[in-house]
Amino acid sequence: MDNREEIRAFLKSRRDKITPEQVGLPTYGNRRVTGLRRSEVAVLAGVSVEYYTRLERGNLGGVSDSVLEALSQALRLDDIERTHLHDLARAAQAAPGRARRRPVPSAAPAAVRPAVRRIVEGMPGLPAFVQNNRFDVLFANPLARALYSEMYADPAAGANTTRFVFYSPAARRFYTDWERVARGAVGALRIEAGKNPYDRELSNLIGELSTRSDTFRVLWGAHDVHVFREGTKRFRHPVVGDLALDHQAMILPGESGQSVVVYSAPAGTAAEDGLKLLASWSVTADDARHAPAGADSSDAGDPEAEEPSPGPRV
Repeated sequence: MDNREEIRAFLKSRRDKITPEQVGLPTYGNRRVTGLRRSEVAVLAGVSVEYYTRLERGNLGGVSDSVLEALSQALRLDDIERTHLHDLARAAQAAPGRARRRPVPSAAPAAVRPAVRRIVEGMPGLPAFVQNNRFDVLFANPLARALYSEMYADPAAGANTTRFVFYSPAARRFYTDWERVARGAVGALRIEAGKNPYDRELSNLIGELSTRSDTFRVLWGAHDVHVFREGTKRFRHPVVGDLALDHQAMILPGESGQSVVVYSAPAGTAAEDGLKLLASWSVTADDARHAPAGADSSDAGDPEAEEPSPGPRV
């Protein structure tokens, strides 16, 4: 198993997006290629056509950082794409035998450290959760579970935000900018696949999504990459309505592949009021889940309903 096909497709997809006019190259006659020719990329990168052809066939093993930077400039890669290219090169340079001997993540999610759980639980007023590099939600505080209540209610999602995006009809209502979220989810998975080409569970997830979702398959074929660490996400929650929440993802140290995701709202905004309402609803819903079987919530707060009947006199 190697990542040569991934390298080939990524470099070609970036080459196809650039026209000669954009990089100041002359054009002659009818062009039969989309974007730049291999020879034109080679000229821009300062390498031979033969050498670039070998690179685009997926042979990045042993390529220097300076050549990767020259390719990045020639193909006009942004910072995320440049990092992705370096990740692909590092994976290609790993000895195949050593790569196969690396521990393969199991289907069971890695445990969240107790200290991290305490941090997440210690933010009761903010939706916060821990996710892995496959976007499984490993641990969430009550407010995060309330925010993502529709994901938890859908068995097909399996507490995985990417499955929720592409499998659940509710996701298209929940994310008011669903198309942007979908593209971002695919791009983030592409980043992870470049870093971890030997992660069997990650490969299985990508294969599953490609099989079950036509939209995912089309977006995956574009070979776009995306990192979303901070910004604003807009939700339409079925109980509290529209929420515009600031989003922050913080990678945990170590090799667990886990990160903490936190949502917040500026003080004095409608979103802050919405989070407070969501917190109140979360407590009410939790109380209802833990109510004794057969209890009638309509009797709550009625002192006469709480008084047992004295029964017949004898």
